[in-house]
Amino acid sequence: MLFAVAMTFIDQTIVSIAAPDIVRELGLSASGMQWVVNAYLLSLAAFFALGGRLADLFGPRRVVVVGTLVFVVSSVLCGCVPKGDLAQTWLIVFRATQGLGAALLFPAALAVVVAVFPVERRGRALALFFGLSGALTAVGPLLGGWLTAWTWRAIFWVNVPVAVVALVLTAMARIPDRRREESLDGVGAVLIAVGMGLSVLGFQQAGSWGWGSAATWGCIVGGLVVLILFWRYERDRRHPLVNLAVFRDKAFTVDSLVLFFAMLAFVPVFFFASVYAQVSLSASPNQAALYLLYFFVGFAIASQWGGRMLDKKGARPPMKIGTILGAVGFYLWAGKLTDLSMHDQWPYVALAGAGIGFILAPASTDAVNRSIGASYGEVTGITQTVRNYAASVGLAVFGTVLTHRMTDNVVSTLTSHGMTSAQAHGIADDIAQAVTGNADTRQPTGSGATASTMRDVMSSVRTDFAEANQYVFYGMAIALAVAFLVTLRHPGGRAGSTETDQDAATGQDAEAGPDPATGPDPAAERGTATGRGEPPSAG
Repeated sequence: MLFAVAMTFIDQTIVSIAAPDIVRELGLSASGMQWVVNAYLLSLAAFFALGGRLADLFGPRRVVVVGTLVFVVSSVLCGCVPKGDLAQTWLIVFRATQGLGAALLFPAALAVVVAVFPVERRGRALALFFGLSGALTAVGPLLGGWLTAWTWRAIFWVNVPVAVVALVLTAMARIPDRRREESLDGVGAVLIAVGMGLSVLGFQQAGSWGWGSAATWGCIVGGLVVLILFWRYERDRRHPLVNLAVFRDKAFTVDSLVLFFAMLAFVPVFFFASVYAQVSLSASPNQAALYLLYFFVGFAIASQWGGRMLDKKGARPPMKIGTILGAVGFYLWAGKLTDLSMHDQWPYVALAGAGIGFILAPASTDAVNRSIGASYGEVTGITQTVRNYAASVGLAVFGTVLTHRMTDNVVSTLTSHGMTSAQAHGIADDIAQAVTGNADTRQPTGSGATASTMRDVMSSVRTDFAEANQYVFYGMAIALAVAFLVTLRHPGGRAGSTETDQDAATGQDAEAGPDPATGPDPAAERGTATGRGEPPSAG
């Protein structure tokens, strides 16, 4: 199952490192390139709840296989994108279907892991699952830098051999399928997809439409209204798409909120840091990948440490440490961006990575273990929907901030060199749309006054871009600081003790765990008709 989900997590970030090459070859706009990245994350967020529910209804093994096939076929089509006017639409559509495949695959894979591990080993297994899958997100830029040196299309084609091996391993494992005889909530699936799509569209397009535009706020507010309608609709359903009763568990709610604020920074940082390295530091794709390696090293070390703390003390201590380290790391990293020195930044990059590493596995594992009143497919659908929706919003909001700050900075630089305000704004808009390109290879040509001025100010433009990125990274630090305040509301304790109490209440042998052949007892998973309330040992 780890091999299967490897593709889905690597693809959250692998495209970022190849963005300059994709833009140059296909002639995409900056907003179009952001949508190539964002379409995958948005599709993940919109369909994760559906994927979790389908795993319950049709059996996790079947859904793992279907999700893998959808994902790998979409990957091949992304790598075969034709040049020309169709390129941008083609990439966005098949990146979205990639996200659909991942949304089917991941919750089903987690349900398999839960089914085959007994209770006393499940916490460790889930911590390993979430820790390694989170670490694979950081592998994306490293693998992307190496593959892009050959061709950027290889970042999509590399999924083919991985998918083949995953399907072979799934067949060899002979995973039994356990199904629920319940109906699928199609209306709920449409409502959550529309609500998330509209709200992220509003955030994403705010840069071009403007924050004062009725279209911007119409999408944002309209999307949120649809999500509220989804919440009200789900409350009255006998078999809802999402069992909202799990939010009665205070710890689960806190875990979900911490994941939301952490993911505002985690996935977007790979996109913005890789573009910053190539534009402001004039780094090659391989050098940009090495720049992000510092983040990955901090993340990997902290993930292991955080997992051990989770086993001994519960999720609250590692989440508190992680949110503090993350906020401080992103803040100090932002302050060093304008130095334009990769060497001076690495301690702060690693510190930011360590902060995220302390958060992800403990928060995700604790959320799943505390929500035994719903099925694991449903719960994974909720937590992963929160994570990927946050990543989509983070990319959209921070992308808008970067574009506005970049435009203002370049206008100021150009007017100080004698250009009129109208000329400066026109050129600044063009530069802001091309910031995903490599600055060193975009030197203006020609003998006119404008071209000459542009050649003179290119070094200043790189600094302008670095300064604009500071606002993005300060925003990430603020998100982690808010996550720390949320963490203080966590009731503490270990989820395992709560699960043992629940097992005792339902008469299940906690030592023996669920039968690997059948998975957890469906009746024990569902609990009461209204879901489980506060955990008995929440304090």
